[in-house]
Amino acid sequence: MKAIILAGGLGTRLRPLTNNKPKPMLPIGEKPILEHLIDWTKRGGIKSIVLCVSYLRKSIEDYFGEGDKFGVNIEYAISKKPLATAGQLKTAEEFIEDDFVCMYGDSIFNFSLKSMIKQHSVKKSFVTMSLNEYKTNLPYGVIETSKKGRVINWNEKPEIKANVNIGCYVMNPKVFNLIPKNKSYGMDDVIKKAMKKKEIVNSFITKKGFTDIGNKESYKQACDEYDKKQKRV
Repeated sequence: MKAIILAGGLGTRLRPLTNNKPKPMLPIGEKPILEHLIDWTKRGGIKSIVLCVSYLRKSIEDYFGEGDKFGVNIEYAISKKPLATAGQLKTAEEFIEDDFVCMYGDSIFNFSLKSMIKQHSVKKSFVTMSLNEYKTNLPYGVIETSKKGRVINWNEKPEIKANVNIGCYVMNPKVFNLIPKNKSYGMDDVIKKAMKKKEIVNSFITKKGFTDIGNKESYKQACDEYDKKQKRV
């Protein structure tokens, strides 16, 4: 099985940090985000990796090469322009023959990839999506009313729960048939199209899950959390 890592985004919300460096190459501790992802993928039993690259791709290619120094084999799928998540994925089609793992290149994952792959196989899924059980408190009091407008309940700053997509998938290679070529296309559109065609899309839910690095605030938080973990070791 191969893993595809989507590493071609512009990282606009992290500028100026990404003016001269692609987001997956931003350091967390002594390693870039992408190296942490490759290490995690290798621990999950996958040593054959395709990196989808575009923006400032040479810095990624120069650092990782063919993957020998990292104990993996790396191939590169190159696009000349940003293509969103599924559009990037489409560029790796020629490298894939069997079921594969796909993940976003701007997150740090902390769940069992082996368990997710096993579940995907057992359930004979077309796509398995990793989801995180996310909890948060609304900053307001929530007021319930009747149809006639009468207040019937006041719930002050309630906790809400939802399963959120964390950007790691196990996929059947036929998923490429759902993605247009050389077009910016979102992963949500692919999943919706698969469900419309009655394909089996299952979830793999984790409670500890991942760290998303989408902006400067979340990047700082990820660095701080990593430093704290290292001090405890």
